Amino acid sequence: MFKMTSNIMRNLVVKKSTRRYPVEVREPFDKVRGELVNDIDRCIFCGTCAVKCPSQCIEVDKQAYKWNYDPFACVYCGVCVDICPAKSLYQKTQYRKPVGERLTISMQGKPRKKAKIKDKDPDQETEKEPREEKETPGDPPAT
Repeated sequence: MFKMTSNIMRNLVVKKSTRRYPVEVREPFDKVRGELVNDIDRCIFCGTCAVKCPSQCIEVDKQAYKWNYDPFACVYCGVCVDICPAKSLYQKTQYRKPVGERLTISMQGKPRKKAKIKDKDPDQETEKEPREEKETPGDPPAT
């Protein structure tokens, strides 16, 4: 008991080594992988992010154009950001704020319009001339 007394007295005088997190927020480190964000207007709903995600926290419904994300299951590894072909996923440099209940982020996208195929100009089209067949020696002539 007397061995701890000196430690207790020192802790009362020395500056605290911990922070009161919600009140005092520390600046994040350089190149931190924070909150995952999807720019739903750029998303093509290919599902690559859902396939490559190691924690399986992303679900993509290609027919309904819906993107679901569970931030509590995410490990913030950044694989989905690196693999996204449309570059619609990115990570902020700040972490998410603490919340009291579990939530899932759902985003509804808009169907993409198909690219119009340009009509060919009839002036540029050239009719193919019929090819003449060459006779080879020994073949009977075509009549």
